[in-house]
Amino acid sequence: MRALRDGLAGVIFGQEALLDLVTVGLVARGHLLLEGLPGLGKTELVKALAALLGLDHRRVQFTPDLLPGDIVGSAILQEDADGRGRRLEFRPGPVFTNLLLADEINRATPKTQSALLEAMQERRVTAAGETRPLPDPFFVLATQNPIELEGTYPLPEAQLDRFLFKIDVGGVGPEVLERIVSARSAGRSPEPDRALDAEELNALFAAADRVHLPAAVLAYLSRVVAATHPSDPRAPEPVRTHVRFGASPRAALGIASSARAAALLAGKPNVGFDEVRQVAPAVLGHRILPDYAARLDGWDGPRLAAAALDHVPEVDGGRS
Repeated sequence: MRALRDGLAGVIFGQEALLDLVTVGLVARGHLLLEGLPGLGKTELVKALAALLGLDHRRVQFTPDLLPGDIVGSAILQEDADGRGRRLEFRPGPVFTNLLLADEINRATPKTQSALLEAMQERRVTAAGETRPLPDPFFVLATQNPIELEGTYPLPEAQLDRFLFKIDVGGVGPEVLERIVSARSAGRSPEPDRALDAEELNALFAAADRVHLPAAVLAYLSRVVAATHPSDPRAPEPVRTHVRFGASPRAALGIASSARAAALLAGKPNVGFDEVRQVAPAVLGHRILPDYAARLDGWDGPRLAAAALDHVPEVDGGRS
């Protein structure tokens, strides 16, 4: 994991917390959504990840005229070899890969975005009346522009829920800008060497699964997820006031798997409260649906997730 993270650090400068989350999310076998303005290195990060892992990867540039068949594939009418007839032949789309870069995913219409729902959850695609498995492993790493930019469509809640992390990619300071300009001649990023092969990646998956999740930590993360629902008695006042729908059970599963991977990166045999606090904001922020008045009062999903984390104690004093 450290070799993978260090390889990413050789391409993306000054974003240590971002690289930690990307590494953890990958080992947790989750899909990642990176949000930020154009030109901040989101696409370069995904390309570097594919090179470091040596995985097959494809890139889809999402645009308003993109169709679902452009992603999953479609049936093409073909002439038989003997020329006596025609038949429908399925041509796989770019989703049939190990690592799919969905660039500017929120520039496509919701109908096109929904073409990824089955692929992200079931790791399979149903097209032309037949269900086909996707390669293993399969990851979607998507980038999106802030919703305030012109020409963007909000992602459907069902699709947002399928992303393990939503990570905000911000700008960097002048010192980091100097490093970027010095390291990239003619604007090209350095090509990283492969850090892992398929066998080592599978070994990482297995090692993360073996990290122990203590009962007290499990109870804590469960209370945090429950506290994002306005009906929960432990919910803080901002959640009760501004949240329409809290995080789904998939959020609790995501925190557990990513906290295991974070503990593995830290060299720990078991998950602690610190790992839960490290990954929970990226897991919960995009899964909380605020009401219409929340933004007027300065509340959004990440801030409401932080309020739940701050409000819920590590140890429940009400339990015997």
